[in-house]
Amino acid sequence: MEMLTLKAFEEAAEIVQKVTSPTNLVYSKFLSEQTGRGNKVYLKPENMQLTGAYKLRGAYYKISTLTEEEREKGLITASAGNHAQGVAYAAQAYGCKAVIVMPTTTPLMKVNRTKSYGAEVVLYGDVYDEAAAHAAKLAEENGYTFIHPFDDPAVATGQGTIAMEIFKELPLVDYILVPVGGGGLATGVSTLAKLLNPKIKVIGVEPAGANCLQTSLKEGKVVSLDHVNTIADGTAVKRPGEKIFPYLQAGLDDVITVEDDELVVAFLDMVENHKMVVENSGLLTVAALKHLDVSEKKIVSVLSGGNMDIITMSSVVQMGLIMRDRIFTVSVLLPDKPGELVRVASVIAAQQGNVIKLEHNQFVSTNRTAAVELKITIEAFGTDHKEKIVNALKQEGYKPKLISVLI
Repeated sequence: MEMLTLKAFEEAAEIVQKVTSPTNLVYSKFLSEQTGRGNKVYLKPENMQLTGAYKLRGAYYKISTLTEEEREKGLITASAGNHAQGVAYAAQAYGCKAVIVMPTTTPLMKVNRTKSYGAEVVLYGDVYDEAAAHAAKLAEENGYTFIHPFDDPAVATGQGTIAMEIFKELPLVDYILVPVGGGGLATGVSTLAKLLNPKIKVIGVEPAGANCLQTSLKEGKVVSLDHVNTIADGTAVKRPGEKIFPYLQAGLDDVITVEDDELVVAFLDMVENHKMVVENSGLLTVAALKHLDVSEKKIVSVLSGGNMDIITMSSVVQMGLIMRDRIFTVSVLLPDKPGELVRVASVIAAQQGNVIKLEHNQFVSTNRTAAVELKITIEAFGTDHKEKIVNALKQEGYKPKLISVLI
């Protein structure tokens, strides 16, 4: 069957409804105001899917197109987590064996969730590309049917059902922002969006440390990056799909890249303003809003997934608080005598600063009476409050030195 046609998208939309949850658009007053210039921003929360990501759509639709013989051979795929869970869940629904090869760097939560759907998990390689090569080898050795996470028109067709749902809710949408790893989601969404409205703009968003599609589009052909380096593990791909690349060339109007630091800020924005946990790859489209130079437009940001392990979440929150000056550390020198610590604490307390950590170093100088070092980690309301606390310490005769220390 020919894929990436309107008929195929319509069929896929009906089929994936058997396993997907409704992810109705969420209007974001906060992001609309942040973007400014009369724009209205809506979120497509695919992080709320049963498997925590949109990947279930493509996996389930792809498996529905296989013959009984292909399914009986057993399925195999490679994934950093979200496609893994999609294939595992879909295989369980069809009663198929599933083998999933995941990079060794995959968050534990994604590994355990994949296993919970009955799949056999093999950890191999540091990045997706290495895991994919190993999966291809296992498929050849064991006769498994390989389900590619993105470079497959059928998989892309299933992912594109997101665009169908967006248009049903927001027929006059002007821009759709979509995360890009290998390009399957962007292929499906951009192709269907253009079929439904040729005037719509679809923007792909990549991490700056894994911009394989942006690089390939500039070269006019698929190229591989030497390495990838990003906290957005779900989109840490060295090379976009060969089969879907022509669709990406035709369907995407632009590719925006964002830095990891921007994803950290976006995470806090989503937690504080929408009470949503969205993984770093899913936050690409939120971070990209600040790079979008448009006015009076209806914009949909696709939140591709929410599978984030607690350790990663903790480090992202900590880094975000530091970046926003909600937590900072200062070093001061003071005489080693009774009452000095209380005096410093009183200055901070008077400015409503909250001390969360102290480190007292008596060996910074050979003359302890003259000077010992006190490192103070303080919780503040933001940049203005931080400066107020630092200035108060200066007025009391201290010479506070800001230092970069994680709590």
